[in-house]
Amino acid sequence: MSDDEMDYNELMQGKGFIYLEEIFEPKENSLRLLINRSRLNNDLPMVQLEFESYISYSVIDECFSYSIDNSEISKGELFRIYTKSRYSDLTKLATNEREDICPSENTFIISFPA
Repeated sequence: MSDDEMDYNELMQGKGFIYLEEIFEPKENSLRLLINRSRLNNDLPMVQLEFESYISYSVIDECFSYSIDNSEISKGELFRIYTKSRYSDLTKLATNEREDICPSENTFIISFPA
């Protein structure tokens, strides 16, 4: 990891406000997210998340993203990684739980209110 790279543990410990600046597919079936950590302090570097492949993604306004479902399990504050969520259940249904194309050990849900 280079000096300007951040791992998921650092992201999950983050606090404050973030803004989704851009989301796009740089290559077929890959995904890139550009996230601004603060509009008040331009000295903070933009976060860039890249996924070589993905099953699905969803963008929900932060006003509607709060979940009171106690069955969901996640780690993190600002950025959360879910080990169990309704969205992961939906993804399993949509892919018919095909381990050949979507191995469960490589599948995870990331959430951040932006």
